Amino acid sequence: MTEPFVVVGGDAAGLSAASKLRREAPERDVVVFEKGRWVSYAHCGTPYFVKGAVDDLTDLLSLSPEDVEDRGIELRREAEVTAVNTDKRLVTVVDADGTAYEQPYAELLVATGGRATSAPIPGIDLDGVFTMHGLDSAATVRAYLSTPETFTVDSLGGGEFVHEEAVSRYGAMEPPEVMTIVGGGYVGVEMAEAFSAWDLDVHLFQRGDHPLTPFGEAVGERVASHLQDYGVTLHLGEEVEELRGKEGHVSSVVCYDGSELETDGVLVGIGIRPNVELLEGTEVELGDSGAIAVDEYGRTSVDGIYAAGDCAEMPHAVTGDPAWIPLGLTANRAGRAIGKTIAGDPTPVGSVAGTAVVKAFDLECGRTGIIDCDAARDVGFDPVAETITAGSRSGYYPGNEETTVTLVADRDSGRLLGGSIVGEDRAAVRIDTVATALEAALAVEEVEQLDLAYAPPFSPVWDPVLVAAKVLGESLSA
Repeated sequence: MTEPFVVVGGDAAGLSAASKLRREAPERDVVVFEKGRWVSYAHCGTPYFVKGAVDDLTDLLSLSPEDVEDRGIELRREAEVTAVNTDKRLVTVVDADGTAYEQPYAELLVATGGRATSAPIPGIDLDGVFTMHGLDSAATVRAYLSTPETFTVDSLGGGEFVHEEAVSRYGAMEPPEVMTIVGGGYVGVEMAEAFSAWDLDVHLFQRGDHPLTPFGEAVGERVASHLQDYGVTLHLGEEVEELRGKEGHVSSVVCYDGSELETDGVLVGIGIRPNVELLEGTEVELGDSGAIAVDEYGRTSVDGIYAAGDCAEMPHAVTGDPAWIPLGLTANRAGRAIGKTIAGDPTPVGSVAGTAVVKAFDLECGRTGIIDCDAARDVGFDPVAETITAGSRSGYYPGNEETTVTLVADRDSGRLLGGSIVGEDRAAVRIDTVATALEAALAVEEVEQLDLAYAPPFSPVWDPVLVAAKVLGESLSA
C-alpha cells in the first residue's frame, strides 16, 4: 500500500496541494499536520478584523476543519512536525499532549510558512508588545483594544479556535490610549488605520525616509502625507533601539538618537522570515534568501520532498533568478501546482513578480516587479524610470482623482521591469496591467500600444498606465 502524501502546514500552500491531489487522485491518502488550531485563514484580513471592519475571526476562514475533512483529507491540528528523516521517509510528530510518534510519507510538502520578525529589539517580550502574524495575534490585539466592561471571548467570534487564556488576560486590561507601530511596511500602514479607527493616538516609527519602501519613493511620500492628514504621527529616519517597561508591561519606545516616547502598546511590523528550522540537519538545500530552494515544480534537493508558500523561493518573473517574496496568491498557486504534479501531471509552480497592493486610509497603493533602480543595476539592467500623475477618470466626470504611476524599464532592451501606483480612485487594480506586462516580458513600446478600456466613469482615453508608458518610451528613445 502506498504511503500517504504528507503536508506540514495547514494554510494556503499546504491545503491547496492537499485538495488538488485529492481531486486529481482520489485514491491517494493525504495527511495534513498543523501545529496550531487555525487552518486555511486569510492572514491579510487580520488588520481589518482589528479595525472592526470584519466582525468575527471565523469570517477570515477559507475552509473550516470540517470542510477540509469533507474533501477526504486527514487533518491533524495541534500536531507539530519536529523532525524529518529523509532516508526512511518519516516525520516525527508531537501531539498537543506531548505524545511523539512517527508518520511515514511517500511525498512530503513543507509548507511551514513564515513568522513575524521581532528580534533584535530588547523588550519584545513585554506585555503590550504584539506582532501581527496569525489569527491568535489579531484576537489578542483586539481584546486589548476592548474595554473590560464590554469584552467577552465570544465577542471575537472565534469559537473553539481562540486561545482563551491570552485573550482573556488582555481583555481584562484597561485599553490603550497610545499605540506605537515599529515598521512602516504593509502591516505597519494597515495597522495605523486599524488603531486610528479606535480613536487612539497612533505613532509610527520607520527607519527609512518614507513608509512602504518596496513601493518606491513616489508612493511612500504620498502615503506619508496621507497618514499625517489622518492624525498618525510619523517618526521617519528614527530606528527603535529598545522597548522599556514598568511592572512587566511596555511603557516607552527608545530610539538610537536617545529620544523616548511613552506608549501603552507596541505593534512590531518589521518583516517576516521563512520557517525552515524543521529541515535543519537534512540534505534539503536553502537558497541565498534563507528560504528553501526549489525547482520549477516545487521540488527540493531531496527526492520526494517539495516546498511551497512563505518558506520557499520561486523564480522571479523579471530576472528568472530564485526569489523569496512571501505572498498569498503565490502560495496558493504553487501548492495547487504541486498537487497536480504529485497526481501525475507535472505542473510548474510559476513565477513571482512581487505584485502587491495595500490600503492606507483612502489611498490605494500597488507595486510589481523591480522598482528600485539600484536593485535593477545589481541584476544587470540599465534602468530608466519615469513618474507621472494623471486623472483616474475623464476630467469632467465626478470622482476623478490624481493617480501617480512610476514605471521602470531597461534602456538596452526597452523591456518593462516594474512599476508602482498610488491614488484614491481604483488605483490599486491598475497595477494588474503592469504585472501582466511583466509576465509577458513586454517592452515599453508594447505596453504603450495596449488596447485598454475607456469610458468616462472608469478611465480617461489615456489610462494613467498608458501615459506613464508614453513618457517612459520617450525617455528610452532620447
